[in-house]
Amino acid sequence: MQPELRRSLGSRLQCAGVDIEEFYDADPRRRSSIEVELGRDWRDADGVRYELSWVAATGELYAMREPVPSGWATPFGGIHFRGTHSADEKEISGMTVAVLGTIPSREELEQILSGWADAIAQPDSVAWLAERLRDAGVVTSPPATT
Repeated sequence: MQPELRRSLGSRLQCAGVDIEEFYDADPRRRSSIEVELGRDWRDADGVRYELSWVAATGELYAMREPVPSGWATPFGGIHFRGTHSADEKEISGMTVAVLGTIPSREELEQILSGWADAIAQPDSVAWLAERLRDAGVVTSPPATT
């Protein structure tokens, strides 16, 4: 992670991630929508893997994260330690989904994430992703902290 991004991290992240079924159940438009997959091997500085997708019907850009170690810096602004949130046990057992922001159109999505196919292969590729999303105003502030 770039030093300026690492310095901007909060103290502890209150995880808002849900499992994929909860994500789809929360808004019926998601299940029937076209989705654009933007890579399945995004990695953060700790090697945690993320999948990135965009839901056309809602404009939501979401990341699905693999189970993580007991403590980690999140790529979008926060630090989380297992055991500090009631959803932790479920999060550790499988992939979790978090909506990163909303991008209204596929054209805007492609413009904001232009070059992602090259960036994903780099170490700590989520730092590149977080920077692009912040620069475009998609992610404007760190997630809520506790």
